[in-house]
Amino acid sequence: MSTPSGFLRGTRALFAAAAKSAAPLPKANVASTSSKKPTAAAAAAAKPSKEKKASTSGIMKPTPISPTLQSLVGAPEISRVGAVKKIWEYIKLHNLQNPSDKREIICDDKLKKLFNGQDKVGFLQIAKLLSPHFIKTV
Repeated sequence: MSTPSGFLRGTRALFAAAAKSAAPLPKANVASTSSKKPTAAAAAAAKPSKEKKASTSGIMKPTPISPTLQSLVGAPEISRVGAVKKIWEYIKLHNLQNPSDKREIICDDKLKKLFNGQDKVGFLQIAKLLSPHFIKTV
């Protein structure tokens, strides 16, 4: 049975021998490379030849929303992320956070319509309660 102190016994000698036999790495001359400017061919090789178009998908894709959410957001289509941002802007503007517990939102009439008539909503529930207001498109 080996003890914790004897677990790696002898490895120092192995590592020391390996370090002595390894050749030192050559040092790069920093002064000579910094004064050179990259050529046009090198610059062209660094850029990818095909540029990818940014496609929005998932929670970033604008989707049609219910009239209830439209009244609060002001647009017929919005992404899920954008909708949550607009809800938070509305909450901050109207000071609807519970002062003793900032994670809790006290709903006014507009938010009660949006959140199924609930008086108080936790901030983690907002995205879940907004889900039915996004109209599914095929």
